[in-house]
Amino acid sequence: MAGPKYELVFIDRLLVTTGHLRTGLTHTALGVLYKVGSSTIGRAILEVHPLSADRGFAVPDRPGIRLRTLEDLFADAAAEDVTLRIDGKETQVRRPRAGRPGRRAFVSGKRRQNTVKITTISDGRGRTLWSGAQRPGRMHNQTSVRTEGIAEQFHQHPGVRAEVDDGYRGLASESLDQVSAPPKAEGHEGSERRAGHRAVRLA
Repeated sequence: MAGPKYELVFIDRLLVTTGHLRTGLTHTALGVLYKVGSSTIGRAILEVHPLSADRGFAVPDRPGIRLRTLEDLFADAAAEDVTLRIDGKETQVRRPRAGRPGRRAFVSGKRRQNTVKITTISDGRGRTLWSGAQRPGRMHNQTSVRTEGIAEQFHQHPGVRAEVDDGYRGLASESLDQVSAPPKAEGHEGSERRAGHRAVRLA
């Protein structure tokens, strides 16, 4: 039979992908847990993640409803008055092979490592409602919200509100009435305000 031979059965590939999306564990860490190489973990995630995205995300407390696209998510948030929480997870990955086009795009300016990023949107209780496509670690979060269409959705749904972390401050600047970001740190008082903002987001 043609194609790659996996060391993980499908249920394990599904669990690996879910664990990666939920916790941000690196491919290396997941490989240690499952006693396989990080490349096997990466291949499993690349295979399973699109399948879960196509099926959509279940809406908490409303059986039978699934959100498959950003348009679905924002329309539902507008109709149900749900405040969204937008965050990005950055995970270290093996460096792409030499000679591969765009190899440098995976080097994160923040972590100085080869990473991929995933934008995740959840409700006020931290329950995932949408998870975006993986992108190279070098891409800035503000660029991603434009390329993934998130910024445009706020224009299309002016009643939707969201909370974001520091990496999406640019989105908050563009959508002052809709998106809330933690205050910039200015000394001890600024740090306390940021800590309070984070505590509210995680409550």
